[in-house]
Amino acid sequence: MSMLAKLSALFRGTAHDAGQAVVDANALKILDQEIRDADTAQGKARDDLAGLVARRRMAENEMKSFGEQIAKYESSARAAMSQGKADLAREVAGRIAELETEIGTRGPLIEGMKEAEARLRQAIAQTDQKIETLRREIDIVKVNDSVQKAQTSVALQSQGAHSRIGSAAESLQRIKQRQAVQEERLRVGQELEDRRSGADLDAKLRDAGILPGHASADDVLARLTAQDVKVVTPMIGQSVPASKDPA
Repeated sequence: MSMLAKLSALFRGTAHDAGQAVVDANALKILDQEIRDADTAQGKARDDLAGLVARRRMAENEMKSFGEQIAKYESSARAAMSQGKADLAREVAGRIAELETEIGTRGPLIEGMKEAEARLRQAIAQTDQKIETLRREIDIVKVNDSVQKAQTSVALQSQGAHSRIGSAAESLQRIKQRQAVQEERLRVGQELEDRRSGADLDAKLRDAGILPGHASADDVLARLTAQDVKVVTPMIGQSVPASKDPA
């Protein structure tokens, strides 16, 4: 193969791949347009069917009219023959023959039109079914495509979210450390202030029950017990007066 032929093959292959890539990237749009084209073709087929049905019905009406004319002319021919008007009867008979020839000619045409109608109806129905099946399959493909795009988006966002979560966790940890340091500073500051004012010593004395004016629960119970003892002791020392008998 010459160099020119190879370059031509390479160009055609590259063009084919590029064209195929464009087709694949726009496959759903192409399918939608093909469905619209098929619907347009079906509309044209239905119009053709409607026209065929109209022509067949007109032909049938003409056939019916021919039959009515034949019945009328037969009656007229009999009347002419009964009156001895043979020429007139022959003329009427000639018209009857023409009408019968028309009926004989158009009868098969009408039957052919009916058969064409049946085939066209069947073809339209089959094509409608195929289009509807294809449309459902396209809907499924669209849903799958949307789901896959959503999953891809979620995966990409999840990767970014993991990095953001890691960064947020580090920031939160730094905040907690700063808060812990600040709390420790405040605690130490309060301790220093208590030592300066003697509040820490007063607290120790209150806890020990030594600070004046401080009463604990044990002190209150002891006091109440002592008061009850003082009340009961005099009552034990008193004598009970003797009762006087009635005279």
